[in-house]
Amino acid sequence: MDNNKSIAVIYKSKYGSTKKYAGWIALKLDADLYEISDIRGKDLKDYDVIIFGGSLHAGKIKGVDLIIKNYDMIKEKEIIVFAVGLSHEKDKLLNSIMEKNFDEEIGNNIKLFYLRGSFNYRELSIGDKAMMSILKIDLKSKKDELDEDGKGMLEAFNAPIDFCDKKSIEKVIICVNENI
Repeated sequence: MDNNKSIAVIYKSKYGSTKKYAGWIALKLDADLYEISDIRGKDLKDYDVIIFGGSLHAGKIKGVDLIIKNYDMIKEKEIIVFAVGLSHEKDKLLNSIMEKNFDEEIGNNIKLFYLRGSFNYRELSIGDKAMMSILKIDLKSKKDELDEDGKGMLEAFNAPIDFCDKKSIEKVIICVNENI
């Protein structure tokens, strides 16, 4: 990418999907790539474009506090956030993610994207398995009423699923390129 703007791609990934997307985005944009633990808030001021990615857990984006806590310092920059989860992208889902993670001022100043990730029940931590077991019980109790997402999630307890798709980063890339 040939531009004069400096770009940071920062991510918090637990099982690898967000890291994969962040790496693809950083490569495509010739951006600096950071795992969240490798960057400090004050480092953000050195970038014109800040892209943050985190996985979704109960509608909350893991690690997005880096953006929220440093917002006053970076609010004049281009801020893009991508959340990674398993649901099909829906306007209702994006609105819910926005409401659960950002106040109105921040929400009006960032661009939010949703990318589908992967799920392998066998690779989950004990705590995550316990939490997901509750979901599994709930899904089984509603088996006849489940939508496509619910049915797919129930099946994923038996066989890993991976919705990561390099093509899905194009909307993030286009967003950055339109503003350069």
